[in-house]
Amino acid sequence: MANIGLFYGSETGYTQIEAEMIQKEFGGESVVEIFDIARAEASDFENFEYIIIGCPTWNVGELQSAWEYFYDELDNIDFSGKKVAYFGPGDQVGYPDTFEDALGILEEKISEQGGTTVGYWPTDGYEFNESKAVRDGKFVGLALDEDNQSDLTEERIKAWVAQLKKEFGL
Repeated sequence: MANIGLFYGSETGYTQIEAEMIQKEFGGESVVEIFDIARAEASDFENFEYIIIGCPTWNVGELQSAWEYFYDELDNIDFSGKKVAYFGPGDQVGYPDTFEDALGILEEKISEQGGTTVGYWPTDGYEFNESKAVRDGKFVGLALDEDNQSDLTEERIKAWVAQLKKEFGL
């Protein structure tokens, strides 16, 4: 059975592609089990000590629709003792005042439910004004920008997964 549960929501397909890249970088299906949050249930989170959350920031600082629908279900999940990492695409040029807000919204809620955030990512190399995903000068997770920096996605994922392997103790 997989050690890591990766839960993502996607409108355009970018987040799904990124989730699959992360799974591959970790070593495949035997290590990371992927769930589309649109078809997931709260009980799916129970079997994992390590969780990765993938959510794009949609519209002006909003959650992707399937995550918005699932959001209240997070209250029914005990994340105590679980290490949780976050990633997602955003648009730093088109939405510089809400870049990666969805990651911040989900991280705040899951932390309230006992989750321990890992996988913080530097804000260097990004140009934005504000973000709900920044804590102590770093993003709460991997910020990706397929609209403006798609050439950096693969390199960023490789570096972030290497970081997570250490933080997960794998």
